[in-house]
Amino acid sequence: MKKAFLLFCCAALCMVSFAAKKDKTKAETQSYAVQCIAFYNLENLFDTIHDEGKNDYEYLPDGGMHWTGLKYKNKIHNMAYAISRFGLDVTPVGAACVGVAEVENIGCLYDLTAELKNTYNRNYTPLLIEGPDRRGVDVGFLYNPDYFTPVNVKGHELKAHYADGGEVKTRLQLLVSGYLVGEKVHIIVNHWPSRYGGELSSRPTRDTAAMLCRQICDSIYFKEPKAKIIIMGDLNDDPYNHSCAVVLDAKKDRKQVKQNGLYNTMWRFLDKGNGSLAYNGSWNLFDQIIISEPLLNADKKTWTYWKAEIFNKPFLTVQEGKDKGTPLRTHKSNVWQNGYADHYPTMIYLIKQK
Repeated sequence: MKKAFLLFCCAALCMVSFAAKKDKTKAETQSYAVQCIAFYNLENLFDTIHDEGKNDYEYLPDGGMHWTGLKYKNKIHNMAYAISRFGLDVTPVGAACVGVAEVENIGCLYDLTAELKNTYNRNYTPLLIEGPDRRGVDVGFLYNPDYFTPVNVKGHELKAHYADGGEVKTRLQLLVSGYLVGEKVHIIVNHWPSRYGGELSSRPTRDTAAMLCRQICDSIYFKEPKAKIIIMGDLNDDPYNHSCAVVLDAKKDRKQVKQNGLYNTMWRFLDKGNGSLAYNGSWNLFDQIIISEPLLNADKKTWTYWKAEIFNKPFLTVQEGKDKGTPLRTHKSNVWQNGYADHYPTMIYLIKQK
C-alpha cells in the first residue's frame, strides 16, 4: 500500500513537471506584433522663405543663422535619416507614428516625408495645424498609412498668461485620433511653454498646459472609458516637476496607476541619470511619453505597453570635446554643425499577440 502511494506521488509530480514544461514552451513560442510610437523635437525646422505674420527672420538667408537652401536641404536629410532608423532594433517596419515639434509649417513636413520616401523608402503622411506661437513653430504628426489611419484631428489652444499679465502665445496641443492596425488610439502631441525667464516664474504656464492636456484626456475618457491615450511631447519640465507629477498626475510606479490614470514611461530613465537633452552639464528629460491606464493593463490580445526608449544613438551624439556624449545639434553658438537636434527622440513599443 505504501509502495503504491509512493508510485502515485511520483506519477503526479511527473505530470505537473510535464505540464509546466509544456506551458513554458508555449510561452516561449508565443509571437507578438510590435508597433513603435515616437516623438522628436526637430530643433527649428524652418524653410528659407518668410511666412507672413511669423517671426522667422532668424532663419532666412540674410538672417542671424544665414539659413540657406543648402543648410535646409541638409537639415531635412538628417532629420529623415534619424526618423528612418526609429524602432529598427525591434521591428523592421520602423515607427508607425511620429509626433514632432518645432516645425515652421506643413511644407517643411512635406519636404521631410518626401526625403523619407525617396531616400529611405519610408512612407509617411504629415499632419499639422498652424497655431499662435510667437516664433511661428508648431507641433506636427507623421503616420505610416499602412499601420495607422486617422479619423479625427483637432488643435487645442492654450489660454494662459505670464506673471506680468502678457498673453502666452504658444503651440497648439494636437489631438490625433485613429486606428492603429484596427484598434482605436488617441495621441496628443505637445510642446509646452518654455522656461524663459526661469523655471519658477514660468511654472504656471506649464501647469496650465498640463491642465489643458488633462482636460483633453478626461473628455476622451468621458466618451470612451477604456480609451487608449498616448501623451507625447517636449513638456519643458521633467517627470517629477509639478506640471507632470501633480497636475497631470502621471505616475512613476505603474502599480499606483488607477482607472482613468496615467503612467509616465520615461520617469525611471531620469532616475538612472539618462535624459533627452543636456543643459549646463546636467540632463533633463523634457521629451516624455505618458500613457493611459488601459494601455498599461490591457490584455495582450490588444495593443498593450511593452517598453520605452531614449533613442540616443551614436550618430545623434557628439563624439569628442567638452560636449561629448550630448545631442549633436544643428547649430551651437550660431555656428552650423550640420547635426540633428538638441533633443534625443523618445519612443515606446506596443505589443499584441499574433
